[in-house]
Order: sequence, then structure tokens, then C-alpha cells
Amino acid sequence: MKISEKWLREWVSPSLSTQELAHQVTMAGLEVDGIEPVAEAFSGVVVAEILSAEPHPDADTLRVCQVSAGSETVQIVCGAPNARAGLRVPLAQVDAELPGDFTIKRANLRGIESQGMLCAEQELGLSDRSDGLMELAPDAPVGTDLRHYLELDDQVIEISVTPNRADCLGVSGIAREVGLLNNLAVTEPTFIEASPAITDTIAIEVQAKECCPRYVSRVIKGINISQPSPQWLQEKLRRCGVRSIDAVVDVTNYLLLELGQPMHAFDLDKLQGGIEVRIALPDESIELLDGKRVKLGEDTLVIADQQGPVAIAGIMGGQRSAVNGTTTDIVLEAAFFAPKPLAGKARSYGLHTDSSHRFERGVDFELQVHAMERATQMLLELVGGEAGPIREVVSKNHLPARPDVVLRSSRIEKVLGLSLSSSEVERILQGLGLGVTETDGGWTCSIPSWRFDIAIEVDLLEELARVYGYNRLPVTHIRAKLEMNAQPEKHLSIRYLRRHLSARGYREAITYSFVDSQLQRIFNPEQTPVALSNPISADMAVMRTSLLPGLVSAVVHNTNRQQSRVRLFETGLRFIPSESGLRQLPTLAMALTGPRFEESWASSTDAADFFDLKGDMESLLGLARTSEHFYTEATSRPAFHPGQTARIIRNGDVVGFLGALHPSVGAELGLNAPLYLCEINLAPVLEGEIPKYAELSKFPEVRRDLAIIVDKTVSAVRLMEDVRGAAGDYLTNLRLFDVYTGKGIDPKRKSLALGLTFRDQSRTLDEEDVNAAIGQVIDLVEKNYDAELRN
Repeated sequence: MKISEKWLREWVSPSLSTQELAHQVTMAGLEVDGIEPVAEAFSGVVVAEILSAEPHPDADTLRVCQVSAGSETVQIVCGAPNARAGLRVPLAQVDAELPGDFTIKRANLRGIESQGMLCAEQELGLSDRSDGLMELAPDAPVGTDLRHYLELDDQVIEISVTPNRADCLGVSGIAREVGLLNNLAVTEPTFIEASPAITDTIAIEVQAKECCPRYVSRVIKGINISQPSPQWLQEKLRRCGVRSIDAVVDVTNYLLLELGQPMHAFDLDKLQGGIEVRIALPDESIELLDGKRVKLGEDTLVIADQQGPVAIAGIMGGQRSAVNGTTTDIVLEAAFFAPKPLAGKARSYGLHTDSSHRFERGVDFELQVHAMERATQMLLELVGGEAGPIREVVSKNHLPARPDVVLRSSRIEKVLGLSLSSSEVERILQGLGLGVTETDGGWTCSIPSWRFDIAIEVDLLEELARVYGYNRLPVTHIRAKLEMNAQPEKHLSIRYLRRHLSARGYREAITYSFVDSQLQRIFNPEQTPVALSNPISADMAVMRTSLLPGLVSAVVHNTNRQQSRVRLFETGLRFIPSESGLRQLPTLAMALTGPRFEESWASSTDAADFFDLKGDMESLLGLARTSEHFYTEATSRPAFHPGQTARIIRNGDVVGFLGALHPSVGAELGLNAPLYLCEINLAPVLEGEIPKYAELSKFPEVRRDLAIIVDKTVSAVRLMEDVRGAAGDYLTNLRLFDVYTGKGIDPKRKSLALGLTFRDQSRTLDEEDVNAAIGQVIDLVEKNYDAELRN
């Protein structure tokens, strides 16, 4: 927001320089982005009047003007199209210095002497472009220095107002802050409210009361809009970045900048019947003031007459009811539109206006009648006319609630670390516009209608700290009772897991929880993910039910940038819809593609495969000393290779899976090498066992190897579980050390080579003990698996 320093000082003028004032405002939370002079440096320019303007005898586009500079009359050759007798304009006299180190000299133009230059706004640095001479007010005093007349020794202060401080989107709000910071009274402009001279009103029907709790209107007839706005009004608007249009529009813009209250004027003769404040009907459209026609959404609040919409409420007026040079009767509007229904509406139409910027953040809902009276007084002075009575429609039940907030004095020192006297606390709170009532142990504060950001006690504490000065808050050391939290030994830290994977060559990835719905469907077609109502983009439209879509996208991103060897992992939440609500499951996902080893003269270039990923996963499971509780078995999943996919099981429950991405899916995603993926719930991985002491046996161990031929469909894991149970208590280790298929074996069968190690804690086992255990194992596999020993 841009404001003129002189305008601000009309309300409150502390004894501070511009830079000091900007620093003070910034430290109070209203950051000053920049300070610029309202005009570039120039001198020797005065107010002049063109007495005559005759065509140049030797140039069609030039005119020879006799110009009064007050003390003398000079001759100026000018090419501006609007040069005419009676016009008062800036005159740069001989030896005047203009922006850009340009000095005015006497000149001879096509044989005619020119004793200076008539100036446009652009030549004085007051505008980026100009269509002709700068036209001054008809009563501008001839011969007066232009800088003095226009009060150009002024600064434009640009303030970045945060969304919660909509009360500072006007000069009055900034003045309130400056007055409080300097303990000065704020001087508001005084005016006499206009008494109704006519009885004309317009019918108002507010259908959407929850969106428009207050609507104020007034009819003014017989205005004369032909004359431009006075110079002081145009200058104040220009310094705030608003161009002058006509007196009526300029007044509404002026009050928007002064009070923060957006207003609008309708041409009364163009309205058909009364005004309705309602939600847009299906298939309605409107041509806006910028000439753009938009189709209205069915949740858009509009101002309408009997013929249709005449404005999008709180955003922009319509062309059909716009005020123009022939307007004589107007309807002034000042309303309070609720912030929430208007949020995002302007952006949905590709718009962002000064009005929408304020209404979306919250306008003072008690300001409308005051703004209407102020606008009426200004319009009657500038364009004349007769005003009717103010018509107000208000639904108090839909106005924002303002419950009192209690502030405890003990909380000030505890939260802010400083002690404030009661008088200082009350001065600050009352200076903010709050009603303050002292109570036992604190104060009860009523919140003003312009503050939408104060609702609880900490909001008041923040205001105290802000006004007192963040830079003045004392520095104190934190004092607290520090206790070490218990760390269960059986629970593995996720940081330990991350370090382990990093040590094995994986890089941690962090991807969005929002993914492309089509990519999600490839990996998890049986689950319907939660769709976002307002997604950032089409490829972030649903909440992930698996970490793999995001991780695979990261792999694709890296392989497309000459990274042939990629190893990534991610820990995060999956969002699973269920009958009891949305379940959020902590999950680990891993991805592996490319060569097994980094490029080196000492390593092979073999590609990584399924068992590399399986080995990395098994190393993880060993961290919590629970690897014997996990096993894998073949399975099938969408998007995965049917012969290279396994599910991970712990104590009978499926907790994850791993496998190779199906080649067709990989090709569709743009992958040129096999990709191996794993996803497992984190809870069973992190849940470990406490180590237990066991005495080492002093007696030797005995190992026997068995080669068993079974069907290819037999799961080695399940067979080993049964063998472990049949071998008895002497078995200390069981290992599968070979799997063979080929010559000498039935093509439908395979050979599994098992190593069984036996030992006892109290004695040396003899042959009979071991043979008995081996006999039990052989009987089991022959009976349950139709197995035979391989010679």
C-alpha cells in the first residue's frame, strides 16, 4: 500500500524524519518496502496561463503561445495538442533544471523564438507517460512555484500490510498506529453531515444476509460531473498510485484510501427497479468496468437490479450501470461483505482489485454510514446536487461476533518477560481502540469492529509486545526443568534407520503428499484416494495411498538427468480412507535402479537386481534384532513383474512388499532400466526385541547337510519353518545355502540344500542324537512335501 507522508501528517505528525518514521512503523509490524519522492528534482518551473495559441506559420504541428508567468509574458513554441488559450500549465522558464539534468535554454524553432517550455507530467517526472500538457486547476495562482503549489516536497511510503492487519489498509489505520507509537492524538478530518434535501431513495433487498450483513445506499440527484476533480484530490490519488477518472469515482477512491472502505457509485437512470444483493443465478454473466465479460459462478455474490447483475459484490462494478460524463443522478453504495464468502472469488475471475483486497481481509463493519456521510459531503462540494436520506439494511445476527477478551496481568511477565505498569497497559490497549475495564488480576477488553485479528489472550500480548517494541523486550535466559525422556530399548529410532540406509548408498527423498491421480491408480487401483477440493495443480490432485508414485517420479526425474545409478528411500505417511476415517500410516519406501556398484576399475558393471533390494531390506530388519520374525513369499501386485514380486510377512501379517516394476509400466514412465521397489509399514520394522543373555556352549557343534528335491511351487521359507520345528531343541542354526534346477532334476522340481547345525549346552551330542533329529526332518519333508533326498 502506498501513502503520501504529507497526507499521513495531516492526521498525526510526530517529530520524526521520514526515515525515522519508516523505521518506527516497520518495527511495529508494518514493514516499509520503500520510500520515494513524489516528484523528481526540478527547479525554475512556475504556474503559467496560456493567453493565446496561434498556429506556427512554418509547421502544422506547432503553435506559438503567449504565456503569462505572472511577472512577465513570454513567447513559447509548443507542439502539445491540448495547448489552448485560458489553460493553466507548468512553465519551465529559461535556465530551469528538469529531471535528467536537462537545462532549458532560449531556442529558435522554425524561425520563431521560444523563451522556455510548457511541460507535461512525464517531463516533470510526475508520470510515466503523458498525452499532452499537464492541465492545472483554473484557479491555480499564476507565477507560483509549481513545487510549492502542488506540495511536491513529499515522500511516498510503500508499506507491506500483512493479511491480518486489514485495518491498516487506509491512512486512518496507519495514523492510528503512528499516534499510538508516539503517544499523540490523531486528528480526523471534520465535516458537517449533509441534511437530506430530497426524499428519493432506492429499494434495497438483501437476500444473502450471511454474505452481506450491512448495505448502505444514498441517492444524490442533479450533480455536474463535467468538471475534473480539484488538483489536491488528483494529487493525493496519484501519490497513492491511483489515476484520476472523474469527481465521483475519485471521491470513492479517496475514501477507500483514507478510511479503507470501498464504495461504488451507480448511475441511477441506468438501474431498472431496486437493488438486490443476492447469489448469482445459473448462466448469468456481466460486463465489467474493464470491458471484460465474465460468466458468473453460482456461489458469487452480486449486486443486481430487475434486469440482472450490475456489479460483482466487493470486486468490481458493471459497465451497464457505470457513471460517465452525462450522469446527473447517482446511487452511492457502501457495504460490509463477509470476508470468508469473498475469499478467492476475485482470483477465480482473474481479478485482483483494491476493493477485493480489503473485503477479503475484513473491512470495519461499523464504518459504512460514516463513509457515506463523508462521501456525500465531498460530492456536494465538488459536483453539487441534492442528497436523499441514507438507506441502511442490516442483519445484526450475521455481523461478526466480538466477544470480550480477558488479559491476565500475570501472563504479561510470564510470556513477554517484562513487567508493564497498569497505566501503560491501558494506554496501549485504549490506543488500539479497545474498550478496557480493569478487573481483579487483569483487564477485560472489548474488541473494536475494525480488528479481525484479536480473539484470544495471546493476541493482546502480541499487541503489547508490538507497540512496546520488539527491540526493547529484555533478553533473558530460558529456565526450565529439563528431564531426559525415556527411550525404550526395544524401539528402534527412525534416525538410526535413515543413517543405515545412507551408509548402504541410498539418498533420502522427500516428496509431496499430493500426487497425480493417474499415477496413483497405476500402483494402487483398488483404493480410492482422498481428492483435494482445491489442488495446486492437476498432478497434485489426490492424497497418496502409497509412497511409490512420488518416489518413482523422483527416480524418473533423476534418470532423465544422466543419473543412471539411483538409490532412494523415503519415510512418510500414507493416507488410507476407511470406514472409521482417514488412517495415516508411517511407511518406508525404497527404490533401486542401475549398476550394482559405483563406477570403478575394481568393481563390475553388473546391474542391480531383485536380491540386491531384498538384501538391503533384510539388513534393515536385522537392526531391531527381529529378522527371524520376517519372511517373504511370492505374490503378485498391479504394476509389478509377476515373477519378481514378494510380500513381506511378520508373524503371519503382511506388512509390506518388494519387487520389480513391470517393464510395460517402466516404459510408459520413460524408464530405460529395470526399477526395483519396496514399501513396508514402519511400525513392525522399528519394533524390536531387547537382547537377552545366553551362555555360550562349551561343547562342539555338529553340522549335517541335506539336499531335498521338492516341487518348484514349494516355498523354501515355509519348508524351513517346518524343518526347524521337527529338528528339535538341539538345532541352533538352519541355513539354505543352495537352490538348484537343471540337469538331473525333474523340470517341475528343484533341489534345496539345507545346512543344519546342532549343539547342546550340557554335553557333546552323539551320532544317535543327531541321526534321530535328521530322521525326523526327513520323515517330515517326505510326508508333507513329497520330497526325496538327492544323491
